[in-house]
Amino acid sequence: MSLPSVTDWEAVPNFPSLAEEARYWESHQIAPRLMQTSLVSTDTNESTTITLRMDPRMLSRLKRLARQRYLNYQSMLKQWVAERLEKELD
Repeated sequence: MSLPSVTDWEAVPNFPSLAEEARYWESHQIAPRLMQTSLVSTDTNESTTITLRMDPRMLSRLKRLARQRYLNYQSMLKQWVAERLEKELD
């Protein structure tokens, strides 16, 4: 028996509980094409350079924190912005 394939992330409902989400995924699968697009990293040509002015002390603290996490401070900042966008859009 073949499970119905999810071909668009928008088709996945919001689940009120982990149990309901588990039941959903027991009866559905992710289409291979959708899975592939989720795994491919973004091309660097798709990014846009911006200028962000910030207090030098804040930048120093940001760089220090990033070093402690073995990250590039710009990458860490992009990760923070992405996480906050997701939170705000929910």
